[in-house]
Amino acid sequence: MTAEMRTSIDIDATPERVWQVLTDVRAYPEWMPLGASAEGTVATGGRLSVTVPLWNGLMRRTLHLTVLEVDPPRRLRLRGMAARWGLPGLLAIERTFTIAPRDGGVRLWQQTYFRGVLVPVITPWANGQRLQAGRAMEALKDHAEGTDNARRV
Repeated sequence: MTAEMRTSIDIDATPERVWQVLTDVRAYPEWMPLGASAEGTVATGGRLSVTVPLWNGLMRRTLHLTVLEVDPPRRLRLRGMAARWGLPGLLAIERTFTIAPRDGGVRLWQQTYFRGVLVPVITPWANGQRLQAGRAMEALKDHAEGTDNARRV
């Protein structure tokens, strides 16, 4: 079973600035809404730990992600197991961030693939998380543009 969630936002900043904000994981608590935090190394083969509020009892609060691709300042791709129990085949996620130049700024795409037997159970919940994903993208936009209305949840 698979599902996909895509979102994008236009940002008035250079690709390099958006990349800097996206990959400076230690700074996430300064601007990311809902108190998200992260630590680790953004390098191919590196590991990231991202802690988010617990929105669903089936999901892990801290995701342990493997960095699959780093192509500055264009693409960052991550993969990890999202199910609370971490058993292979239950629920895996793969998230790709793509920065595309656009009209003096960029369009940042976030694409998330869900795979596993829990996909039918998690899909309604994931669709409900579009608002939260949008808030995180808005916060990233604000921080990259220097307006920092971030954390205004």
